[in-house]
Amino acid sequence: MKLAAQLYTLREFTQNKKDFLETLKKVKAMGYTSAQLSGAGPIIPEEVRSMTDEVDLPISATHIPHDMFVNHLDQVINNHKILACKYVGLGSMPKEYTKSPKDLQIFIDTYSKISETLAKEDLRFVYHNHNFEFFKFDDKTIMDILLENTSKDFFFELDTYWVQAGGADPVEWLEKTKDRCDYIHYKDMGVNRDFKTVFLPIGMGNLNWKKIIDASIKANVKYCAVELDSYDGSVFEALDSSYKYLSALGLK
Repeated sequence: MKLAAQLYTLREFTQNKKDFLETLKKVKAMGYTSAQLSGAGPIIPEEVRSMTDEVDLPISATHIPHDMFVNHLDQVINNHKILACKYVGLGSMPKEYTKSPKDLQIFIDTYSKISETLAKEDLRFVYHNHNFEFFKFDDKTIMDILLENTSKDFFFELDTYWVQAGGADPVEWLEKTKDRCDYIHYKDMGVNRDFKTVFLPIGMGNLNWKKIIDASIKANVKYCAVELDSYDGSVFEALDSSYKYLSALGLK
């Protein structure tokens, strides 16, 4: 498994070409070998590729808006070939698909076809969960329904924080999605002085990382992307300390 940096963590520092390049250099210096493109400013794929080649920090995954998937899939495919990026991610399910099992089935049908189209282009669709996918319709969570009814080309981008926040177990979900979770988000969860759950650098929260890493290996995960949705301190220091913690456990 390889460690990647989710650039959404650093979105305030990727809104123009100058800042984007400087941010890539800082991430590379930490030791990360690739990055996930998300939350950056309007920089065309050719320019992103030029900068990632310069720094030797390839884009290993993206998050793409729902509209691009359903209305501009050819452009999505072309952009990812320019980036030389295999993993094409949807960051969240639009709310209209969560209203009922019937609405969820529309999402399943739509993205099963999209994932199959991407697979024919040697690309891989990955779905990033939050906590709402652990809501139950009758006796099954949305996540279970997705796992059981989507195309084999529909892959999951498990997020350890949000699985935990949904009342589920990240280790169990790695077991469930074995061979369908190439790319994962590593996020730690802790409790602040207001006794509210917060995002923390890996190792500073309460998730059991040794078990999660072992389960990731057994599930054949290929990339572990470190991310913090928000953080009170320096996000650069948070990514750096996360890398050091995980590398001490054998990841690079």
